[in-house]
Amino acid sequence: MLKISELAMPRTRKVTTVYNGKREVWTDYEEAKAYFLELMMSTDGEEHERAECVYIQLMHGLDECSDED
Repeated sequence: MLKISELAMPRTRKVTTVYNGKREVWTDYEEAKAYFLELMMSTDGEEHERAECVYIQLMHGLDECSDED
């Protein structure tokens, strides 16, 4: 069960993404998810697959997400 202090914490948290060889640290988890969703929807082929890989990892709540298998 969550403690009250955990419930009061903001939902934003830091996440690191590695996309196309570039490592980026995001201070807002939701911003990272929105960015990769938009990137995934606006690209096709290999770029789409790379963005989708990162986005799926973000959806699962990982602290470090990469486009590498």
